[in-house]
Order: sequence, then C-alpha cells, then structure tokens
Amino acid sequence: MKLKKLLAVGTTSLLAVGFLAGCGSKQAQAPKDTVGISSKDIIATADSSLNTDNIGSQALVDTMEGLYRWKGKTLVPGVSTKIVKPTNNGLTYTFKLRKDSKWSNGDPVTAQDFVYAWKRTVDPKTKSQYAYIFEGIANAKDISAGKKPVDTMGVKAIDDHTFQVNLEKPIPYFNKLIANATFYPLQEKTVKKWGKKYGTNSKTMIFNGPYKLVNWNSPDNSWKETKNNKYWNSKAVKVKNLKYQVVKDNSTSVNLFQANKLDRAQVSGDTAKQMKDNKDYGEVKQNSTFFIEMNQEKNPLFKNQKIRQALSLALNRKQLVDKVLGSGCSPANSITPAKMAYDPQDNSKDFVAQTSKTGKANASYDLKKAKKLWKEGLAETGNTGKKLDLVLLGDDTDSSKKRDEFLQNQLGKLPGLKITINDVPFKSRLNRAISGDFDLVVTGWIADFPDPINFLTLFTEGASNNNGKWVNKEYNDLVKKSMNEDANNPAARWKDMQDAQNIINEQQGVIPLFQNGEAYLTHKRLKGVDFGSSGTYNQMSLYTKE
Repeated sequence: MKLKKLLAVGTTSLLAVGFLAGCGSKQAQAPKDTVGISSKDIIATADSSLNTDNIGSQALVDTMEGLYRWKGKTLVPGVSTKIVKPTNNGLTYTFKLRKDSKWSNGDPVTAQDFVYAWKRTVDPKTKSQYAYIFEGIANAKDISAGKKPVDTMGVKAIDDHTFQVNLEKPIPYFNKLIANATFYPLQEKTVKKWGKKYGTNSKTMIFNGPYKLVNWNSPDNSWKETKNNKYWNSKAVKVKNLKYQVVKDNSTSVNLFQANKLDRAQVSGDTAKQMKDNKDYGEVKQNSTFFIEMNQEKNPLFKNQKIRQALSLALNRKQLVDKVLGSGCSPANSITPAKMAYDPQDNSKDFVAQTSKTGKANASYDLKKAKKLWKEGLAETGNTGKKLDLVLLGDDTDSSKKRDEFLQNQLGKLPGLKITINDVPFKSRLNRAISGDFDLVVTGWIADFPDPINFLTLFTEGASNNNGKWVNKEYNDLVKKSMNEDANNPAARWKDMQDAQNIINEQQGVIPLFQNGEAYLTHKRLKGVDFGSSGTYNQMSLYTKE
C-alpha cells in the first residue's frame, strides 16, 4: 500500500474550539462506555472497493468483516466458519459461511455478497486502485485490463452460505491476503441504491462488523462508531462506543489526552522524544519501511554496485531515528520490515533476522568504507575527480524536510558529492517518481498482508513500483520461483525469498532507511490494545478498567 495518508503529517489542528472546552485545569471524567482515539486524518471513503489508506482501512476493520480477521498475529475466522485449506493442488478455496452473520439491517450475509464485492472491485468501471490485489484469482487481471467480462472472474456462490474461489496458480499467502479490507463483502442492493454516494456517509451504508458508523460524513473531523448488536459475535465486543478525533498538532494531542478527552493519542517528532519517559508513552512498530531509490535509467552512475553501497554506508540510520524522526521508528537494514513474517518451520525466527548478515554488512554506518567504495566506484565509471550534483526528491511535510536535510548532510560527506533537496507535495513526488523524474527519491511502502513477498515483488524487473529500474536476473528468478513452482512448498518458498532478500541487501538495489513506527500516549484505563499483523487495530480486544 502506498503511504498516502501516512505521510500527510501537518502542523495545524482541525479541532473546533468548542471541542477544546474543558481542557483547562479541571479534567473531565472519561465516559466508561466510550473510548476516545486520535486519528491523523479524516476517512476519505468507507467504500472497501475504493479505499487506499490506513485510516479508511481502520474504519472498515472496525465496522465490517471479511472471511477472516486478525487477532494479534493470529488469523482467525470471520464470516468464514474456519481457516480454509485449498484443494485442487492449491487452486480452489471453498468457504462455508456463518449462518448467523448478519448486516446491521438484519439481512443475512451471503456468499453472493462476496461475489458481488470482489467482481465490483476488479470491474474497470469501479476504477479501484486496488484491483491489482485480486490478480491470481481466475481472470481477475484480464477483467481489470478490460480484456474479459466481469462475470468470468473465478468466484461463485454455490449456495447462500458457500463461497468458492478458483485461482490461476497457487497463492501461498492467499489466506493472509483476503483478510485485507479490500476483500470485504458488500450488499448489492445497498450499493446500487446509493450509487456513487455509497461509502461517503453512514446513511448510505450497512455494516456486518463489530461496530457501525453513526452520523458520519466523509469531511467530518470526528466520528463515532457504536457497537453493532446484529454482529454475530457482539458478545465479545466490550466497548460500546469508539470516538475518533482528527488531531494534527502534537500539543493539542497531549492536551486532549491529559484532559481525558482521548484515551489513546498519537504524538510525533520532538514531542514524542520528550514524552519517551512518560509512563503513558508507548510505541508501535509498523509493517512499513522507507528507502531511497536511485534512478539507474536516468543516471548510469547508479548501475555501479560500489556507488550504491557507498551511499548506503554513508548513512547513520541510528542518528536519523534518534535525533530526527523519533516516534517509534527504528533503523532498517532491509526493505522488508522486521517482526512481520516468521519462518514456517520455526515461528520464532524472523525473516529479517535470518537475512541480517547481508543487511548489516551493507546498510550499517561506516563512512571510511563508504569513501573507499565511492572512490573505487567513481574510477570504475570514469568519474574520478568530477564534482557530482544529485537531487534528492522528497515530501514537503515538516518531518520529511528534516529527514531529507539529515540525508543531505550525511551523503555530502562523500568526496565531490553535492546533494540538492527538492521537497514537493506527496502527489507531485509520487507522479515524478513514477515518471522517472528524479535522481534519488525517498519513498515508503506498507504491507497489504504480512508476508515478505509484499516488498520483494516491488523491485522485480518491470514492476510498476520499481521506479529506480534496478534489475538483477537472479533476484527476479528467485521471486518468480517463490510464487510459482515453490508456491506449495513452504520451506522452499521461504528459502527462495531469503536468497532474494540477501541479493538485494548485497547489491543495495534500493537503500533501506528505517522501519516506520508510531508513538502513542495510552490512558491506564484502556486495556487490550491489539495492533495486529495487518497495520490496523483489532478493536474487539479493547476494554476499560477504571
């Protein structure tokens, strides 16, 4: 998932003055049946076919339910009665659905609701930016490309409570994939009744998850989710109301937390660093990394491995995290996030830890070695003695500007290298990266599901997100092998991905910077905070203890 809302960190509060009333010396008592939570931005859409960011995903996880959901790091049944094992050599998944799963209007959730939702998302008319995530389901890719009719998609309702999916090839991570909010069901008559208005406000929607949105419109800076009594597992939902509030200013976030207006308040930057020793402070590591891509197509200099390694070794990632970023970020020596995916033969062994030898060797601060490799790389490319001026493209938020200034200073220590910063709005940065209008660009990715393949496929030859055009045939072959001939062999597939990760570590095809994190103040009365494997919270686990 492209880091859209995740990168939009501003400095201006969107809170109304009236909401701040009571933030003085006398603290308001927090309602026992309501939990207040800060949000970085509004819900742009609650339409699961159109949502592309984590804020919308969180609202969907709260209010809707797919075949599965995450409970901590464990995948558990949702509308499906069990975690399904495929048949037909890994090509067919048959889901038996709960007969007690209902929509908030009392209608049953049926297999046809899944068929309709999945077909709607891949239909070119819907213009879903996430249609590609269905690739691998029979005909989905061709349907999205307009080459085949929507009705040819490999999904069908065998009966009201039996949903079947047929794949073109085995997808070893399919069960994890379909826990994503994009795969949630939709009731056809409700969506068609409201048309383009569906998902823009709560009156256009019905819900099948633990909560339901009430009196919400998409521009709202606060919204309420109340317990959905029609939810099949409503007895397990302990908090009656969730109240979200957009807060973009750190001081406001702290004030609202101290006044008991928020039970969980996000803080960042200097505020996070200052609050680090506070008893209410905590950090969440995300399945997200930031990295530098080097435009090898525009500048042949970056095709030299020693040049790429030198740029990487010149960066002190610990200083970047400790002195500039804070907020729960951690140094990264891999494009793949740590503590996201674990060895199928030994669930205690983290994927990144298993490939850390090559990661640390090529992405740890060593300026002396960096200068040596830089000089050797310049000699090999015929640039000895030349002054080089490279432009670093980034985002124009305050935190991004500070980050890029740090990178500019670090890289400028390499002999003859001058780095010029060009920080632009997110959309401009994204468009320029896609079009190849950059020398160096800082970008990031957040996992759609907890598997290394999320990140490894980004940098295969011809991949739409391989903006730097790094190419390595052995890497491509290993990633392809993990998704094809070894797809049904977990151990062999894992080894393929490890080998691929080691290659990109050694080559520094892209330069990893840091794993993203978030810092929060959490009220002592709030218990059961569950940040699972999907980049969203499982709010069913929440409860309060006064």
